[in-house]
Amino acid sequence: MPAPAATLIATPSRTTVSFGLEPALNGFHSLMLLIKADRLYGLDEWVTRTVASLPKEVWHTHQIVLDGLYHAVEPARSYPSFPAYIDDLAAQDPSLLRDRLFEAYSRHPLLADKTDGKHAKAVPLRDTSYLLASKKAFLSYLRERFSPEYLNEEIEAESHGLLKNPPAMQELIVSHLRRMWSEVLEPEWKRVTPMLQACIDAYRQIDFSGLSNLDAAYRVIGHEIDEWLQANVEKAERVVFVPSAHAGPYIGKLMSKQVVWLFFGARQPDGVQSTSPDLSRSELLVRMIALADDTRLRILHLLAQHGELCSPDIIRMLDLSQSAASRHLQQLGATGYIKERRHDGAKCYSLSSDRIDDTFHALARFLQTKGSSAGSPIES
Repeated sequence: MPAPAATLIATPSRTTVSFGLEPALNGFHSLMLLIKADRLYGLDEWVTRTVASLPKEVWHTHQIVLDGLYHAVEPARSYPSFPAYIDDLAAQDPSLLRDRLFEAYSRHPLLADKTDGKHAKAVPLRDTSYLLASKKAFLSYLRERFSPEYLNEEIEAESHGLLKNPPAMQELIVSHLRRMWSEVLEPEWKRVTPMLQACIDAYRQIDFSGLSNLDAAYRVIGHEIDEWLQANVEKAERVVFVPSAHAGPYIGKLMSKQVVWLFFGARQPDGVQSTSPDLSRSELLVRMIALADDTRLRILHLLAQHGELCSPDIIRMLDLSQSAASRHLQQLGATGYIKERRHDGAKCYSLSSDRIDDTFHALARFLQTKGSSAGSPIES
């Protein structure tokens, strides 16, 4: 299930911004991207390749563990490694894992109470017995809080059976995560760690001491984040930026009461001399992939002609389905090519010409870079 809509975070007296590999949280985030592969355009090819290669039964279990039981497995602190995170899950009381899931659901407001993209106050869930006793009541409870786009009722129905048997739930979680680590994540983690560390080393050359949490987030991400995440980042005692090899242009998040972890696509920061051709190439790929699609180019062309258009206008002018338009606009927004604002309840978009110009300047800089493996001559 999606992350909870509200997290109470005390206002700090002093903010702290840092960068870290966060191997356990990074791995968890990558596993979550597999669940989102059919809803997000432009993720790293490792995501789509992994989804396609998983045996059917493994993929089904993955959906149960990372979607249906998300809040039971969601990490809320750092771990030295992904196996250490799994060992912690294995050592916990199974009933507490289940209670954590219901506690997270109780923080999620009713869909009917959400207006203008803001989240209404949630109603605490004081009694879970009726939800455990009735699959129908459980699914009805979820329908009231999650839109159909994010609610897989088949998976939730199976998850309900596991919630009634916490030891079996815990055994499935632990065995699946151990398998995903050994067969999927571990080799990939070894491959991408040098690039991620190079990204962290580059960002650590930048002085963030005079910036607020939000200013630091904008400096790293390159564009604004949504209002709800802004509020949580602004109030966090600590913000940890975690480079991801798989997130593409999208921003991921995990939160505790004190810390917000923000996952961003690994890239070479502006103003820091390039130390890793892989980082520069990775960022360029994310940007160019967003442009390498006829529909997205047509959207950008429309915005260049009209200045600003709202989503219903774009859907009508390009004869798109609402879901397809949403995914294209989400990718363009995440890559920074368009700006979004709300007007009379609709999302409206305008072109970010500076971002497009910067993309082609970045391409020129990359192609002119000397001394890197990307620019090495080919021997005849």
